[in-house]
Amino acid sequence: MVIGIPKEIKNNESRVGMTPAGVFELVQKGHTVHVQSGAGVGSGFQDIDYKAVGAHILDTIGQVYTLSDMIVKVKEPIAEEYHLVQKGQVIFTYFHFASSEELTQAMIDRKGVCIAYETVEDEDGSLPLLTPMSEVAGRMAIQQGAKYLEKPKKGKGVLLGGVPGVPPGKVLVLGAGTVGIQAAKMAAGLGAHVTIMDVNMKRLRYVNDVMPNHVVTEYSNEYNLRKHLQTHDLVVGGVLLKGARAPKLIRLDMLKLMHPGAVIVDVAVDQGGCVETSRPTTHEDPIFIVDDVVHYCVANMPGAVPYTSTLALTNVTLPYVLALAEKGWERACAEDASLQKGLNIVKGEVVYPEIAEAFDLSELATI
Repeated sequence: MVIGIPKEIKNNESRVGMTPAGVFELVQKGHTVHVQSGAGVGSGFQDIDYKAVGAHILDTIGQVYTLSDMIVKVKEPIAEEYHLVQKGQVIFTYFHFASSEELTQAMIDRKGVCIAYETVEDEDGSLPLLTPMSEVAGRMAIQQGAKYLEKPKKGKGVLLGGVPGVPPGKVLVLGAGTVGIQAAKMAAGLGAHVTIMDVNMKRLRYVNDVMPNHVVTEYSNEYNLRKHLQTHDLVVGGVLLKGARAPKLIRLDMLKLMHPGAVIVDVAVDQGGCVETSRPTTHEDPIFIVDDVVHYCVANMPGAVPYTSTLALTNVTLPYVLALAEKGWERACAEDASLQKGLNIVKGEVVYPEIAEAFDLSELATI
């Protein structure tokens, strides 16, 4: 198979779809790999590194799409890329379709085979291709939240860890999944007081077992959420419904409960956000303020640490890329139930129920 690795063109997205080590494995198996010139530079990989393992370096993104059977990338195609997707071409990436009707319609129109990293699901319900980026985003949420709590950044001027004689800051984490646990771990490491909320008691029991005593759990409902919004300095939104829009847990009227200069980091923004006032921002312009509350809603947070993120991503995607390249998408998905759940749109037909539900598509195709 011919695999293409284009340069990411989303704002400040420096990750790349595959490391030279991953390309080496594909070439060793007899596959052809086209890498767009400069694709890996942001992650610390030069064209010469890809050439050394047998990749072909192409000048333009158009050449990569035109000459490839499968495109392996990091983020969803943006408007400038829509026309490049070919009928029947496999696009293997993070799509997050439920947050964008425009993207969904564009991929329906282009009739490609869209396999989404974020909906590949193992038997135990875990999301192996989303997990490493969720780990990065959860940890980064605390880094960014701590920074924007600083007064020069429009925050309330709180040091999360406190100092002797001064109590630490308070962090509220919504969701006890991968993002939430990593955020809680980082916040606890700084010395902050952490409250983590979820509706899944199994997850809360797990958090209680593994976290230190200054991380407390509480069942998530509106009453408890309103109570904590009045006292916490940083709120991390780590809510995930697989393949679907995130629920709006914090509504506009609830912002008035928060202190001026409090910070919300909505990690769920790439699935529509779990805060009513959230809208996607970029690393270039990461925040906005509503009712004196700072909102950090960057939709590709791991893109700020591309070396770490690219290595972590290739570690988990490579086995699936090899399967798709060796067997073709139909056989690979038929033989692997986890990979089959990654199918979102196939040759113009939506096959993932949550996407159809998000946009009221009356008919769900079967494969």
